[in-house]
Amino acid sequence: MALRCKWPLGLLLLIVSSPLWAAKKVDLDYHVQLLPLSNQAQVSVTLAEGSAVRSLDFDLGVPGNYSDFKADGHWQLTADPQHSRGLWHPAPGKASLSYRVQLNHQLKNGSFDTRMTPKWALFRGEQLIPPASLDQQDGTELVSRLEFELPKGWKSVETAWPRIGKNRFRIDDVSRLFDRPTGWMLAGTLGSRRSTLGETEVTVTAPQGQGMHRLDVLTLLTFVWPQVQAVFPRNPPKLLIVGAGSPMWKGSTAARNSIYLYSGLPLVSENGSSPLLREVVQVFSGINDEPGHDWIGEGLSEYYAIELLRRAGGMSDERYQALQHKLNAVGKGVTHLRGAQTTPPMVARAVMLLQALDREIRLQTHNKRSLDDVSQALMRMDKVNTQSFIQLSESVLGGRSEVLDSPLLR
Repeated sequence: MALRCKWPLGLLLLIVSSPLWAAKKVDLDYHVQLLPLSNQAQVSVTLAEGSAVRSLDFDLGVPGNYSDFKADGHWQLTADPQHSRGLWHPAPGKASLSYRVQLNHQLKNGSFDTRMTPKWALFRGEQLIPPASLDQQDGTELVSRLEFELPKGWKSVETAWPRIGKNRFRIDDVSRLFDRPTGWMLAGTLGSRRSTLGETEVTVTAPQGQGMHRLDVLTLLTFVWPQVQAVFPRNPPKLLIVGAGSPMWKGSTAARNSIYLYSGLPLVSENGSSPLLREVVQVFSGINDEPGHDWIGEGLSEYYAIELLRRAGGMSDERYQALQHKLNAVGKGVTHLRGAQTTPPMVARAVMLLQALDREIRLQTHNKRSLDDVSQALMRMDKVNTQSFIQLSESVLGGRSEVLDSPLLR
């Protein structure tokens, strides 16, 4: 006799197709109190259920950056004159690890790449929570949040993470098992300008009185944005651009969905390139070079800082030709691109090589393909080296590349 099922078919299919268990969500809260009098931050890392994590093994870097450790559970600090680590085995139940971290970092030339003053602090999330190897219980998912406690009189804090409260942010990085705050951050009495470009919320912010040309930055980004998205089809929910004046470092650098830009830098330099667009390319391309192959990422960033401005109509043919002469003059003495740390002449020579490769691809494919296709393929790779770059380029080209058969890459 046939058995009759009394359950609706849709419910039966849901039961059959659903996993027998779902990950147990455990809150991981980061609380940061900024302390201008000591140029430090007091940080606490709190697990709602400590038994969900077997251990966190922190890479603390140079001894002295982190201090005053207190932990619920077992904490072991190991250090030598060059490097220190900290191993935390959280206690069961609600468990916290707290410590202090120095936010001022002064370079050899006397400038600062991160700094705290009585009125503001510019730093990176990587400083607050050092990198760590996470060993957690199976079937556990940590839900991470970051909250700031600001000094009296400080108005706001900006990060590249989604805001879930006045000074609270959700930290969710699908590329990492251990979600920790990364990227540039700025707190204090700030001036900010905001705009939505494509699907990205763009914020340009700096401490008041630091000479940051916020609207100029937004205007250039608005002008070039369609060209950026055409090459790098990526839509981060937020892009944060922070800046300040002297004695901050007189340069620019990208981090996760965020950019530091010295407020005195021109948006387009005399050589025709753009420090801002170079870092935008770094953020959007996400190209990760293997050690010794930095010429790829550095070269592509500089190439597109020029090319995107040109495509957007911001550079005449005469200016472009003048720039070619300058690049050739700067890079003519370079004999190899691999291995050594990149220098401005090496970057210039890499740009010339990439321009020649783009022309070769367009010619051989009857203008159906270009270096853009290579760059988009590189975006999907975890790591990039010279050999993989050549293989991808020749795959797009449809044959051997004469341009890349060069002593520069051997």
